[in-house]
Amino acid sequence: MTEKLRDCFDEMVVYKDLKKSNFFSALGLPSFLRDWLLKKFADDEGNLDIDELTDFIRTYLPNKEEWVRIKDRIINDNERVKLLTKISVDISIKTGEITFSLPDFGLTNKETMIDVSTWDQYRGELISGQEVWGVVELGYRPPDDTAKPKIPGKIRLTGFTNFCPYTIDLDYYKDVRNEFTTSEWIDVLLGAIDYNAGGYESEEQKLSMLTRILPFVEKRLNLIELAPKGTGKSYVFGHVSKYGLLTDGGKVTRAKMFYDTARKTPGFVTGHDFIAIDEVKLVQFGDVNEMRSIMQGYMEYGQFNIGGYEGKSDAGIIFLGNIAQDNMDEWQNMFSELPSLFQESALVDRIHGFIKGWDIPRMNDDLKLSGWALNSEYFCTILHELRNDVSYRAIVDQIIDVPDRADTRDTEAVKRIATAYLKLLFPNVRSARDINPKGFQQYCLRPAVRMRKIIKRQLGILDVEFKGKDVPSFSLKEIPYEN
Repeated sequence: MTEKLRDCFDEMVVYKDLKKSNFFSALGLPSFLRDWLLKKFADDEGNLDIDELTDFIRTYLPNKEEWVRIKDRIINDNERVKLLTKISVDISIKTGEITFSLPDFGLTNKETMIDVSTWDQYRGELISGQEVWGVVELGYRPPDDTAKPKIPGKIRLTGFTNFCPYTIDLDYYKDVRNEFTTSEWIDVLLGAIDYNAGGYESEEQKLSMLTRILPFVEKRLNLIELAPKGTGKSYVFGHVSKYGLLTDGGKVTRAKMFYDTARKTPGFVTGHDFIAIDEVKLVQFGDVNEMRSIMQGYMEYGQFNIGGYEGKSDAGIIFLGNIAQDNMDEWQNMFSELPSLFQESALVDRIHGFIKGWDIPRMNDDLKLSGWALNSEYFCTILHELRNDVSYRAIVDQIIDVPDRADTRDTEAVKRIATAYLKLLFPNVRSARDINPKGFQQYCLRPAVRMRKIIKRQLGILDVEFKGKDVPSFSLKEIPYEN
């Protein structure tokens, strides 16, 4: 299959050797950045030019501890310094002033500026997301104490090069899926997120792992995964995609998640495809009643109102936690170890599905990829683009037969998860007639129902109102399959 993969995707395939303890491991780079470097500095056989790569990293990827030295070069030596990093832009409503921040280096909007001419040149790329990756060029505007009012010194953005220099051809990606069997395509997807398909014992294990990336491809998909330690939850949600955010536990407040009224700044949910809250068992949610109210509304409608600020986002909320082995039983109360936020059915009902983390094998050397695979940066950009394609949901609405008096939240949850599976596993589907009914049942509908069933069972344990209630029996309408 390697030859087919390279023929079909050409430059979007890189050689990933994750079994070796090379210097990429020491750098701790996210997958999308590592693969960008591999694409830039590896030859057609996957061999790296170590000297060129080392020079590039030394020049453009300094450690955070070097920030003082970098500021010295910019301010005192009047140098133009280039860094490969993420940048966040802001425009003041009161003054119209355009500023930026570099989150990885602690540089804030109060210390920066963007000239109108620079903004006009790079505006389209800089406003493509809340945080954008690229090579930033930094200069300095010195202070002027003679001016009235005094002009403070600020770091200027003088140039920007997009991190993604190629054009995404979504239609090509959809069409090329036809060249692979479903089994082969599952292996392609695993390689794209750094996993060796040959290290899994069954297709069921492979699909369990891929369930984690459903929020990458479907808007406002809310999931919870409870699992043993060491299965790679944090890696998938925190290192694979530049479009998501993994919180590091601790305290998760309304200001952090949604809107900070003191600073008048939006929170995590704005500008990201998903927010994964790690170590949820240990998280403190600030004012629990406030968080529960806002979280419930957001998970239902994708909107929130805080102090008159109307917020809207498409980010899914993912809860990740480790629980005791004895509690890994969908027929028992698995939420007993979780914070009080999860002890009321209203919020739990808004979680679309449950990921059984104990079905995913603990990370081992056999699961580390050593071979050709899709560039993670390219792959996750594809998934990001697929989020906006509403045709898949229209197809799911067309083919799933919903029984009378079906619970609305159950129906929405199953359809949303099934749509995500369809985009992930069968992106080549363009109409209902393209769908193989057996394949859709096996890989999309049944897994979606299973994931929702676990949530429903937990609801029955938490709240007597849900006791004995099950997910409706969804079926497929008879639509001729053209193949």
